[in-house]
Amino acid sequence: MSLYETDRKDERLAELREKFGRHPVDPPDRFHQGGSQRDRQPRFCGLESGHRACQGCGEALAARLVMECAGPDVMVANATGCLEVFTTPWPQTAWQVPWIHSLFENSAAVASGMEAAMKAKGRNTKILAFGGDGGTYDIGFQALSGMLERYHNILYVCYDNEAYMNTGIQRSSSTPHAASTTTSPAGPERMGKRHLKKDLLSIIAAHHIPYSASASVAFPADLQRKVRYAMGIEGPTFLVVHSPCPLGWKHDSHLTIEVARRAADCGLFPIVEMERGALSNVMPIRKVRPVRDYLELQGRFGHLMDPDDPRAVEELTHLQALADYNISHFNLRGEGEDPADTAGIAHVARDRSAGER
Repeated sequence: MSLYETDRKDERLAELREKFGRHPVDPPDRFHQGGSQRDRQPRFCGLESGHRACQGCGEALAARLVMECAGPDVMVANATGCLEVFTTPWPQTAWQVPWIHSLFENSAAVASGMEAAMKAKGRNTKILAFGGDGGTYDIGFQALSGMLERYHNILYVCYDNEAYMNTGIQRSSSTPHAASTTTSPAGPERMGKRHLKKDLLSIIAAHHIPYSASASVAFPADLQRKVRYAMGIEGPTFLVVHSPCPLGWKHDSHLTIEVARRAADCGLFPIVEMERGALSNVMPIRKVRPVRDYLELQGRFGHLMDPDDPRAVEELTHLQALADYNISHFNLRGEGEDPADTAGIAHVARDRSAGER
């Protein structure tokens, strides 16, 4: 970088800091002893703050949690999409690891080349491939399937916000049945999307890879446990993370975690793990919610909330049946209190004796 470019970058950073009131802390060391307890935590941040994600973005939170667990010795191939756009506005980047922007459809193929290059160099650097549901369920599925079949040592993470959010909230094959999007609008002719959400996890598991799982931003401890487990496996692994989008789902930004939690509690987004194609673990639901509790927080399902519209009642009944099937199929209904169920895993235990010592 030339001296002129460095000066321009410094000027731009100063301009942004002044505009948004974000002046650097003193001292600038991220591990300094001042500030809050969170500021003092000596953890690695592969994805830093200061990006351009929307307020309440579930995808930004999911990527941050994944990168904290992945550690510094990783390389990322990132498909075109929201995550790529809001983390890399030229000339800035929020990534603190080697990162490559791939096309919408080929992050798995690019990651395969990166993995082959590291192997040729005799390095054990782990390769991560990131994509949204558009670049995973749809456009990039061929490259993803090839990556899994060739058995590359790659962790692929799909941040599932259930539509093509970056390009205008168009429906994808991950969009739930009856959701309203710009290309499946609710109106006189139809009640939103007419097709079912693709069961991608079962398709991935059919490749008989060592590990595949679903997770949610509502349960950070569970998500990070799965990332750590996948990072320790030699071979292809896959993780789909339910990541609410306030803009596309039309819910208040402060409700992101609550919306994600209700998706799991009603059974529409089952949280499960599979090894070599077989179900190996599930997150039980302590108290099963009706599907309506999940849908009523989101404007994309607002057309289903009219009890006097027989079409709305029919579609709501259909979605409830889908959730009931998931609960039965994966045996998600918990019994009693379990520290690993949807209520227990979200509980933060604090050691009161630490303060007394």
